Amino acid sequence: MALVARRTVMKMYLGAGMVAGLAGLAYLAEERVALGPTDGKGFRPIRWPFAADAWPAGRAWTGHDLDFYVRLKFDICSDCETGVTSDEAVDRVVDIDRLDPRFAPVGPGSRIRITDLFGRSRLYRHRMHNGATRLAEGIAVAYKCDLLVAIVDGNMADPDKRRMAHRFLESNTVQVWVNKQLEGR
Repeated sequence: MALVARRTVMKMYLGAGMVAGLAGLAYLAEERVALGPTDGKGFRPIRWPFAADAWPAGRAWTGHDLDFYVRLKFDICSDCETGVTSDEAVDRVVDIDRLDPRFAPVGPGSRIRITDLFGRSRLYRHRMHNGATRLAEGIAVAYKCDLLVAIVDGNMADPDKRRMAHRFLESNTVQVWVNKQLEGR
């Protein structure tokens, strides 16, 4: 009798474990669907990792050892005609301090064009949570009096990685999201 009861208990534990495993997989699948699909180039959306602030949360993607944090800031341009033209303006608006409050610019920035929007980009050195040093690129481009700001975190000293990052920012994956955010403005 004890042997039958032991088998029954084991089968119940196995059944409960399978149900818990399937529930976990269903939760992960639901999260993945909510974030959206991976694009054809290997970039997949991830949760916005930063705490809420005065601006709407942005969108984040990862792929090819690069992390992208893109957001819009509305009615922030001090000069709607020229947009972002100085390194100080890039430092102020890209929120690079969210990666590391002790960030350091690597050098002067440069003019950048993302689709038909112009602005500036600048490289920053920051420390990751594990203490390793990493380079990130802060990008700010203007659309009328609104700003599209992006942080691309990865090996941004590599020109090939920078080109890949800029192509991704110009891709339909990012631009469809940006256009949805700008609808009605």
